[in-house]
Amino acid sequence: MRAIQLHALTNVEHLVQPEDFDELSVNSPALAIFTDFKKHKPLMIDSQTTALSAEQEMLRTHVKMKLVVDAKRELVGVISYEDICKQNIVKMAANGYQQNEILVSDLMRHRSELRVLDFTDITSARIGDVIETLKQNGVQHCLVVDSQQHHIRGLISASDIARKLKLNISIQYPPSFVDIFNAITGH
Repeated sequence: MRAIQLHALTNVEHLVQPEDFDELSVNSPALAIFTDFKKHKPLMIDSQTTALSAEQEMLRTHVKMKLVVDAKRELVGVISYEDICKQNIVKMAANGYQQNEILVSDLMRHRSELRVLDFTDITSARIGDVIETLKQNGVQHCLVVDSQQHHIRGLISASDIARKLKLNISIQYPPSFVDIFNAITGH
C-alpha cells in the first residue's frame, strides 16, 4: 500500500450536487422522475390522525401529499395539503363536526376515486409523455402501480418534475402538470 498525497482546498469552490449532472428534458426516460417505493419509503399517515394534526405535520415537514393507510399499513386513500386545508375543516365544522374530531379519513380521496399509471407504461415512456397524460387530469401527484406484482410501486409528482427539469414555476402553490406543460411549451 502507498499513501496518497493530501492537497489544500484552495481553488476548489463548487460543492457538487446530483442535480448538477441531471441533464433531464421532456425527452428523458420517465423513470428519471419516478419515486420508486422500492428505493424510497412512501410518506404515509394513519387514517385515524386528526386533520388538524395532519395539517401541522405537513406544514412542518414541507410535504404536500401523503398516502393514507389503515392499521395494517395498507393504502386506503391519499390526502394532499389542499384537501386538508383549514377551509375544508371549517366547512365540516359548519356542518356539525367538531374541528378536533375531523380525521384524515374524512377529507382524503379514497382509493376507489384514484386513477393511476402502470409501471410497465412508465418504463417505456418519456417525461413529456407523462406530463401530457397527467396535465389533462389536473393532478399534482399520481400513484404508479405494478399490475404484474399487484402492488403500488411509486409516485410521480409535479413538484419533482418541475425541480428536476429546473423549470421556473411559481412555488407559491404546488405546480400542476398543466403548469409544467405551459412552462415547457412557453405558454
